[in-house]
Amino acid sequence: MVDSAPLLPRNSDLESNSVIKACQKSSNNLLQAILIAFAWVFDGQQSFITIFTDAKPKWKCLEPTDQICKQTSNPCGLQPCSWTWASPANTSILSEWGLQCANTVLSSLPSSAFFAGCLVGGLLLSTLADSVLGRKRLLFLSCLIMSLAGSMTVISPNIWVYSALKFVSGFGRSSVGTAALVLSMEIVDKRWREKIGVLGFAFYMLGFLTLPIMAYISQSFSWRSLYLWTNIPSFCYTITIYNFVPESPRWLAVYGRNQTCFSELHDELNNGADKDYNFFASMKILYTTRSTLWRLISVMIASLGISFVYFGMPFSAGNLGTNLYLSVALNALSELPASLLTLLLTATMKRRISILILTTLSGLFSLACALDAAGVSGKIQLAAEVISYCSACTAFNVLLIYSAEIFPTAIRNTAIGFVREAGLLAGVVAPILAAEGQNNRFWSFGFFGLVIMLCGLSCLCLPETKGKELTDHIEEEANN
Repeated sequence: MVDSAPLLPRNSDLESNSVIKACQKSSNNLLQAILIAFAWVFDGQQSFITIFTDAKPKWKCLEPTDQICKQTSNPCGLQPCSWTWASPANTSILSEWGLQCANTVLSSLPSSAFFAGCLVGGLLLSTLADSVLGRKRLLFLSCLIMSLAGSMTVISPNIWVYSALKFVSGFGRSSVGTAALVLSMEIVDKRWREKIGVLGFAFYMLGFLTLPIMAYISQSFSWRSLYLWTNIPSFCYTITIYNFVPESPRWLAVYGRNQTCFSELHDELNNGADKDYNFFASMKILYTTRSTLWRLISVMIASLGISFVYFGMPFSAGNLGTNLYLSVALNALSELPASLLTLLLTATMKRRISILILTTLSGLFSLACALDAAGVSGKIQLAAEVISYCSACTAFNVLLIYSAEIFPTAIRNTAIGFVREAGLLAGVVAPILAAEGQNNRFWSFGFFGLVIMLCGLSCLCLPETKGKELTDHIEEEANN
């Protein structure tokens, strides 16, 4: 392994940098960045929609005098004629397809398939934003795949087709947040960079928060209605960004591309600019530059640990015995203080220390949830769960902004894609652990708490980036 790598196509000098900054200060760019950040709403909705569509509905005994039925907590051991669902069978895939007695692997298959799709999509799509497609077109493509596949789930006849469509939806969703974060932060100047990044996280919270509200309103309707309510607006948004969103000025500068606001920059660039866009160029830099590789590994380890709490807590909310709609709504609402806290921490505290404190705090409160102690009320345990989740949300927000600052433009989208990939590994496993946690909380809350604290320590190996400018090329990053 060597300490340097072949550079991506570059055309950058003092004059072009001045034009980049001028374009970033365009009056329309802030509004366009807000529109781009809105993609996080649909990212949040699709990430956690299965909490409600795949939930286990309440059931009731047909005969009030049936003592055997009344003393049973699980209907699987009862005669089919002795019980029924308390709500229409089509409100959940478990009741509609008779999966109430299926093993945890099968019942959690759609959620795991979705995050597995995110995992595969991240590997295949993230490099496209740093090479042939750019940020804007990747965001458009990702939103389109996610919305179309999500809409098609309404025709699923069984769990296998449903899981396959969830995989495709996850494949598209994999790059939505990454492309939105990178593009929105690259089209505005430095003074707005952190604020726009945090705004995306706030929009994610908004999307997450709308889920329990829509699910509560539609609890007497088919689970399919929830997919239509979330994916039709997502499709409309996809068409909007294609027509009204610009490409990243930094990506255009690196690749010598032309766009309306960049006609001046394009004229300044060398006419003989290299147009050989290698799909694997950014990935090659990541794996052949020693310092960059170690940075990537450290951030990915932190992302893995944080994501076990980030994805696992909402799926484990029902294990505390509290109201599912209330628990998920509180988790969603906790993203609002997480966004505000992110804004405060990124402005006042170093990135590494922030992440270390937040991961430790999240881990301790997660471990507290694993203690099923007698006499401890569900409200106290729910409060501990919300604090743990809020801390993990804040840590993840800071980590994404940190990642955008650590890596240069030439590989930024690919690197952040890998950071989210590591988190998605946790997303694949977390629903299964949450299901196992119904019998033993250690396999959910206990495991999540230990992992996030251990993985958070990896950020101590990273350089500090607070107050520094974004870099464009690999040799600039090596000097930080």
